[in-house]
Amino acid sequence: MDKLSALTMFVATAERGSFSRAAEQLGKTPSALTKAVGHLEGELGVRLFERTTRRMALTEAGHIYLEGARQVLMQLQLAGEEVDQLQRELRGNLRLTAPPSFGPAFLNEVCCRFMREHPQVRLEVDLNDAFVDLIDGGYDLALRDGPTDLPGLIARPLTENRILLCATPAYLSRKGLVTLENFDQHDWLVFRHPLLNRHFWWIRQGEQRMRVPQPVPRLASDNYDFLLACLLDGQGLQFLPQWSAAPYLVRGELVRLLPEYLLEPDAFGPWVHVLYLAHRRRTRKVRVFIEMLEAHLREREIG
Repeated sequence: MDKLSALTMFVATAERGSFSRAAEQLGKTPSALTKAVGHLEGELGVRLFERTTRRMALTEAGHIYLEGARQVLMQLQLAGEEVDQLQRELRGNLRLTAPPSFGPAFLNEVCCRFMREHPQVRLEVDLNDAFVDLIDGGYDLALRDGPTDLPGLIARPLTENRILLCATPAYLSRKGLVTLENFDQHDWLVFRHPLLNRHFWWIRQGEQRMRVPQPVPRLASDNYDFLLACLLDGQGLQFLPQWSAAPYLVRGELVRLLPEYLLEPDAFGPWVHVLYLAHRRRTRKVRVFIEMLEAHLREREIG
C-alpha cells in the first residue's frame, strides 16, 4: 500500500475519531481506512488504536506516531507549495495577527502593497492584543512587542521599540516648556495596559536610570489609537513608540520632547518581533511578506 495514502488515512481517522467519519471526509470507504491503519500497525508491530464496539482511541504508540505523521504530511505539503511557487507567482492564503495599533502605524501600507504585488495571495489579518497561539489559530506569522520565549516559535527582531515623548506644536505654544521637573504641570495622555506600571516610569539618560512618578493623567485609556487621536488634536503629552510617532514627526505634526531621555518600554520589551513557526521559516510567501515589512520600515526610517 502507498505509505503516503496510509498516513493520510491514519491522521484523518485519529482526528475524526472513527473510520466512517474519516472515510466520508476523504471520499473513501471505511474498509479502505481500516485496511490502511492495519497495514501501518502490521509494519510497526504495535496497535495504533484501541477499538471497542462503542469507541476507538489512540494508544500511547498511536499518539507518538500521529505527531510524526502530521509533521511528514505538513512538510510534504510545504515542499510542494515551494516547488510550485518557484515557477509561479505567489498564491494561496496568508494569515497573520498583530496588535491593533500596528495597523495605521505601518501594517496597513505593507498589506496593501503586498496585495498589489501578489494578487493571487489572499490575506487574513486579525488585529487584537491577545497573545494567540499560532498553531491553534492557524496563523502563518504574528507581530508582537511582548514576550517571545515561546516553544516552537522563531522570533525575528523587526524594529526597536524606542519610546519617545511627543506633543503637537499647538500644545507646546499653549502650555510652554516641558521638563522632568514640571511634568505635573502638564496635561498627560496615558495608555493603560495590564502589563504597564500605573505609578511611575523608568527613564534613562545615557547610563543614568531614574524613577519618575507618573502625574495624574488628564486622559487615560486602554485604547492606543483613541489616545493618539487626542494627542494629534493637541490635548496633551504622550509617550509613544517610534514606530507609531515616525510619520507624524517627519510631517511636523508632532514634536519630540526631551530627546536626551528615553522611557523604558517596561513589559513590552525593547524590540518588536515577527514570530513564525519553525516549519514555516522557508515558506516563500511568509519570507516575501517579512522582507517587504522590513523594507517598508527601513524606507520610513522606522527600523
